[in-house]
Amino acid sequence: MTTSESTTTTRAAAARRPRRRPRRPHNADPTASTRVDILKSAAKAFRRLGYHGATVEQIAAALHMKKGNLYYYFKNKEEILFACHQYSLDQLVAILDQVERSGLAADEKLRRLIVAFVHTILDELHGTALFLDLEALSPAHLRAVIARRDRFEHGVRMVLSEGMSAGTFAPGDPKLLAFAVFGAVNWIPRWFSPRGAATSQEIADRFADYLIGGLRRS
Repeated sequence: MTTSESTTTTRAAAARRPRRRPRRPHNADPTASTRVDILKSAAKAFRRLGYHGATVEQIAAALHMKKGNLYYYFKNKEEILFACHQYSLDQLVAILDQVERSGLAADEKLRRLIVAFVHTILDELHGTALFLDLEALSPAHLRAVIARRDRFEHGVRMVLSEGMSAGTFAPGDPKLLAFAVFGAVNWIPRWFSPRGAATSQEIADRFADYLIGGLRRS
C-alpha cells in the first residue's frame, strides 16, 4: 500500500468513527450561569405543564438551545428536577445557617426564614414548589433531597421551640406549626402571578406578618 493510499484509508476510518459527546466536568459548579438558566427554564415548564408533561425539548427551546447542548449539563430530565430541588434547598439551608448564628430573637429569625422561603420559590426558580414531584426522583436523589429538606424543617422547628421557650410564641407543637408554615408558603406558586398586583417582596412580608402574628402569645 502506498503512503497516499494509507493516508486515505486512515482518514476514511476516522470519518466513520462516531463523534464523542463532550464530557461534562465531574465537579461542575451548580451555580454556573448556564446551569442556573436551565433550572429556571425547567422550573417554569414544570410549573406550567407538570414534571411529566414538560419535555427536555421544551426546556431547551425556551433557552434557544438544542437538546443535545442541554445534555452537556444534565444527563436527563430527572437530573434536572433533582438539581432544581438541590439548588433551592441549598439556598434555604445557607440562610438557615446564617440565621442560626445571628443571635436574633426567635420572631426575627422566623421572619427571615419565611421571607427567604418565599423569594426562593417565587424569584429563584419561578414558582417551582420544593415539595412537589418528589415521586419522580430516583431513590438516591430522593434521599438526598429529603435530607436537605429535613435540615431546613428541623431548623424552623428549633426556631419555633426557641420562641415558645422565650415566651414570644404561644405554646404549641413545633412540628405541626412548622408544617402549617411550609404548607402556606409552598402553596403560593399555585396562585402567584408575576403580573399580579403584589410583588414577591410584598407577599413575603405579608405572609411573615400573618404567620408570625398567629404564633405570638396573646
